[in-house]
Amino acid sequence: MGTGKRRTAIGFGPGILVTAAFIGPGTITTASSAGAHFGYALIWALLFSVFATIVLQEMSARLGLVTREGLAEAMRSHFRSPLFGNLAVVLIVAAVGLGNAAYEAGNIAGAALALTTVSPVGSGTWSLLIGLGAGLLLASGRYRVLEGVLIALVLVMSIVFLLTAILVAPSLGEIVASLLPPQLPPGSVMTVIALIGTTVVPYNLFLHANSVREKWSAEIPLGDAIRASRLDSGLSIGLGGLITLAILSTAAAAFFGTGLVFDGGSLALQLEPLLGPAARYVFAAGLFAGGLTSAITAPLAASYAVCGAMGWRNSLHGRGFRLVWATVLLTGTTFAALGSKPLTAILFAQMANGLLLPVVAVFLLTVMNSKALLGEYRNGPAANLLGSAVVLVAVALGLVKLLGVLGLLQA
Repeated sequence: MGTGKRRTAIGFGPGILVTAAFIGPGTITTASSAGAHFGYALIWALLFSVFATIVLQEMSARLGLVTREGLAEAMRSHFRSPLFGNLAVVLIVAAVGLGNAAYEAGNIAGAALALTTVSPVGSGTWSLLIGLGAGLLLASGRYRVLEGVLIALVLVMSIVFLLTAILVAPSLGEIVASLLPPQLPPGSVMTVIALIGTTVVPYNLFLHANSVREKWSAEIPLGDAIRASRLDSGLSIGLGGLITLAILSTAAAAFFGTGLVFDGGSLALQLEPLLGPAARYVFAAGLFAGGLTSAITAPLAASYAVCGAMGWRNSLHGRGFRLVWATVLLTGTTFAALGSKPLTAILFAQMANGLLLPVVAVFLLTVMNSKALLGEYRNGPAANLLGSAVVLVAVALGLVKLLGVLGLLQA
């Protein structure tokens, strides 16, 4: 029996869901644009975003394993003031629930766009089929099925983008030289913010705190589960960072300094001298995998967050849980199939996420120091030092996002 439990506590797990969530069409586009316009100069920002994500996700996962509560439940129950407690509920529902419904259209549309480049079928039809496929996976109600599919899709992305980067052969010397000292080329501030913002996202914190409970049951020794979770988070998020680095480096080698005009659909075309006619199929496979992983994880994260905030049964089989993910998925599929974007909803979601990220980051750092709640698993001095630095950046990032949405900050 002990051997079986230990086998359950190792291997890829919830961390790969986080990677699957943040490597979507938005990240692929942002990283490609960063490389095409600024070369390797912004790799330091990418590395920082990966480090920040690992720090925050580790705290969120540890909170979920020790308390057996999701992050939304913890926020709702530990804000002493009813005003702040209710505000937290509203922010979670708005930023994660409504926000993911707005963003879902982009996830599905990105995956559909990839398929239209290699087939005669229109994007509307592909959007409907992708939405149906994601719905069937979520409706299975089986965490291991979802995890297995997402691991496979992340591996597809890894193979596509890493092998492409190897073939393009970006300059390792230039990559290393770009790290010290960090550079901020003219006009790159908003791109830096976008690189960090596509990786450090609030809804992944809710997704992680809940999914660790699905992966490691209360029967597994807590110390073993936490160690396995840390290893899983580091490997999975590190792999996500490597994929993003490959995308950025490929675009830098293909476009930066060449005088060629970059747009979202030109990277595959530019790779044809290396990959031949297979270029569009290779890039389509990576973009499809990225879009589909986000199309699955966004509704899942929304369900965990909203159900936890509302006090509903937070289970893959719960009626409210299914209602939330179905609403998010149906909304995204409808907008993607119609070829339109819910722009007002996206702006609202960006504003809500700009408010939520600082709140969640500060709450995490505060609650992770609670001896009564976490006992021996609370933060130590090193974790607090690292966490404080990341929280400060998260707060600044949230404020910048708010100012940008309000039109008070120019790119």
